[in-house]
Parts: sequence; C-alpha cells; structure tokens
Amino acid sequence: MSASLSPINVPLVLLIPLALLLSGCSYIPFVDDGQREPDPWESMNRSVNTFNNGLDDYLLKPLAKGYQTITPEPVDKGVSNFFSNLDDVTVVINDLLQFKVIQGTSDLARLSINSTVGILGLFDVADRIGIEKHHEDFGQTLGFWGAPNGPYLVLPFFGPSTLRDGTSMIAVDWRTDPLFYEKDRTVKYGLYTMDVIDTRADLLYASNIVDKSSTDSYLFIRESYLQRRRNLVYDGKPPEDESMNEFLDL
Repeated sequence: MSASLSPINVPLVLLIPLALLLSGCSYIPFVDDGQREPDPWESMNRSVNTFNNGLDDYLLKPLAKGYQTITPEPVDKGVSNFFSNLDDVTVVINDLLQFKVIQGTSDLARLSINSTVGILGLFDVADRIGIEKHHEDFGQTLGFWGAPNGPYLVLPFFGPSTLRDGTSMIAVDWRTDPLFYEKDRTVKYGLYTMDVIDTRADLLYASNIVDKSSTDSYLFIRESYLQRRRNLVYDGKPPEDESMNEFLDL
C-alpha cells in the first residue's frame, strides 16, 4: 500500500487519516507545540471535512470498491509499489535536508534497486532484502528544525493537515514528485487518479474501523493525524510533552 505523504501522492479526502489506523495510532487527546487549542478554525474545518466525506462516499469509495473487485491482487500490489517508489524521491531529498546521512543512503539504495531490478518500482525488491521504507516530507523537515505545526487545517480534497504541513506540501513537496514534471497531461492526471483509487481501495477496511471507532470521526481523525505527524518528526521517539500531560490531567 502506498503510504506517501507528498502532495501529489497524498490520497484525497480521508486517505491520510485512514492510514493512521494501519500504523497503530490510538485515540488520545493531543496538544502539540504547547498550544492549548490546536484547532482554532474548527468550524471551517468541520465544513470542509463534511464536503470531503461526501466526495468520498459518493465518488471515491464506489470507485475503490469497483477497482478492488476487478483488480487481481498481484496487479494491485504492483500499482501500490510503483507509487511508493515515486514517493521515495521526496523521501531521499528530505533525508538530506535533515542531514540523515545513513537513512538517506538507505533510502537512495532502496529507490535505485526498486527502480531498476524492481522494474520502475512494480516489485519491492528492496523490502525483500531488508531495506526499510521511510516517510519524509518537507513538513517533517521544517518540524525537525523546530518549526511549529501551526493550527490544524482540513484541506479540500486533500484532507487533514496543519498550516506548516499544508504550505510545505504546496510550496515544496509538490515539486519533488516526479509526476509533477510529466509533460503529457493525460499520462500525468491518469496516474494521479490511479494512485488515489488504488490507495483508497487498500483502505476500505480501515474506513469501516473509523466509522465504528468514534461518535465524532472528525476528532478521531484530527488527534490521530497530529499524533502521527509528531511521531514522524521525531522518528517515533517524541519528547515528553508537559502541556499534553497537563491536558490529560484535566
């Protein structure tokens, strides 16, 4: 399954938060960067979230179910691998921006092996020989160097984000995706569409869990998203947050 967080490969609407479930995130109230209120634009965000949910229910989910029905498992896996391999370009660039030399070398090796031996990434040969997949983008790079999240932000079509991550996605990550430079618009947008549908199909089961896990899916998704982004910035080892402890003690 593609788990990219780059702007072009980011699945529309609910695909990012659904992926959180697959990474084991639980629902815990979270306050990031010492902010007492991480969602000052909640009213606007909920309206955009409602629009995104409608788009998912009436367009993406039916397309994903159809795709899942007609696509053989090996083909589905190959498509997911292909887009995951494209995402590794963004990962390597942000490895270097964060001075993660060892991880960057590993990710570059992964990209090289899968692009050649793996036939443009259709086969994840690197994973079979033990080269781990990482996730890096420019929002994480800014967080690595101390830039705060800013307010939580739900983007039309793209779903949950923050002011930092959303602007980074548009201003930088968009341009590190190889598909951005494809001149044939039919090919470019055809591949974008395939990426969205393929990832949504992979997350059909997870979407059912979201629906059943909380009476307020908006809060569930928001807290899960903020937690996952924090874990990514700190490579899974975030420092203890005193403001979060105070929040939980209320």
